[in-house]
Amino acid sequence: MATSYPLKVELTRHVQLRNQLISEVPEIDDETLRDTLEGITSLPEMIAEVVRCALVDEAMAAGLRDRLGQMKTRLDRLEYRAQRKRSLALEVMSEADIKKLAEPDFTASLRPSQPSLVVVSEDEVPQEFWKPQPMKLDRQGVLANLKSGREIPGVCLGNPKPNLSVRTK
Repeated sequence: MATSYPLKVELTRHVQLRNQLISEVPEIDDETLRDTLEGITSLPEMIAEVVRCALVDEAMAAGLRDRLGQMKTRLDRLEYRAQRKRSLALEVMSEADIKKLAEPDFTASLRPSQPSLVVVSEDEVPQEFWKPQPMKLDRQGVLANLKSGREIPGVCLGNPKPNLSVRTK
């Protein structure tokens, strides 16, 4: 983040002033200390500005995510329409026995395709054609069990990390 340097400088200044105030006035209460530091540093205002910028970025990301969703829906519709039109052209050309259609901007040809696989009975397929799947840890299941109090060998809950909660209403 390019703008983090001034914030870090102000944080260092804030911590130094806080330590100096505590050492010079050991009986200072938390509220007085907080009010004094707020008056002599601009750290709270700088943090507020960083949070405001994050809120703007989150709003823009949400708008873009919504727009991408709309565009994905439109893309799916267009791809579906194109597939239906190709199928219609294939069906009509096949029925009319038209093997090739040469136009100034494209050429459409009927060509035989490769045969596709049809599985009639999976039980009868020889073992050599089956691929074993690697084991995968069900992390959500393990976490839910640990949270409910179950002890599971080889895993444990980590220390919770602080989380920044920002309300906008």
